[in-house]
Amino acid sequence: AERASLTGYGCELIRQGAVAIAVLCGGMATRFGGVVKATVPVLEERSFLELKLCDAERAAQRTGGRVPAYLMTSFATDAELTRAARMHRNKHSNDRAQEHDSAHRKCAVPVTTFAQFISLRLTPEGQLFVGADGLPSPYATGHGDLAPALRRSGCLKEMVSEGVKHLFMSNVDNLAATLDPAVIALHALSGKAMTFEVTETRPGDKGGAPVRLDRKLQVLEALRFSADIDSRCTQLFSTNSFVLDVAALDRDFDFSWFRVEKKVDDRIAIQFERLVNELSAWMPCQALAVRREGLDDRFIPIKEPEDLEQERIRIAGVLRARGAL
Repeated sequence: AERASLTGYGCELIRQGAVAIAVLCGGMATRFGGVVKATVPVLEERSFLELKLCDAERAAQRTGGRVPAYLMTSFATDAELTRAARMHRNKHSNDRAQEHDSAHRKCAVPVTTFAQFISLRLTPEGQLFVGADGLPSPYATGHGDLAPALRRSGCLKEMVSEGVKHLFMSNVDNLAATLDPAVIALHALSGKAMTFEVTETRPGDKGGAPVRLDRKLQVLEALRFSADIDSRCTQLFSTNSFVLDVAALDRDFDFSWFRVEKKVDDRIAIQFERLVNELSAWMPCQALAVRREGLDDRFIPIKEPEDLEQERIRIAGVLRARGAL
């Protein structure tokens, strides 16, 4: 009964145009053999990105509302994703040309891309890392760029002007993280600026966990745990799916920069990244426990091509059950 009530309220927020989605599509496009992962076909020739947009369209159609989609790209993925966004706009422009009902003439899921930041790798000694091509080696500086990149691009200002109050953020490779009106409503009614989803920890999981730091609930990446804490003992694991209050993003955040080692051209390169989880240090937040199995599953991450082959049937079942496929 509680979920049904929340779903009703969440649908009303979507109908009012108060909800948008942000899909993290940046990074270096290396794990799928140099192909931009967001454009890789997953089901019925539909790509990760197309399925994310189909889910948003389902929510818009269900409520008669509008769900703007913002794609965070990187210098390695921007051209391909900008092209995909243009194709999406053209498709809906053609659909509208054939549509006579004025209520449907405005695109239900307008897509906008914005780029995360870029920096240059260093050697372990702190010198500029030069690649095999004789040029400095660039990299994308992490999903912690979300809030500052939204501000710099003007997307945050656009959201505010259009009445968007809640932003649902998820990774493009986690198709189980669908736009659920009940999750949006639970966040909106909480009075918190941030809701982050957590699920049961399983062997091999890498990422953030909910902790209390200085008596404040936060998401901390395992690399930030002190040496006397075994991150493998945490029972809950962050899925990197958040609902954020748009107004709370319009400020400067003093993100930490974390040292990360990468192997580039068979050599060790150093890069500094920031993490979106760290928003929880500044925002009042709550953790929402979600399932990791069955048709209510909200966490099926696909990091490598082998993961996609193993999980394709499970992804199809979840999306069909939710009407997103």
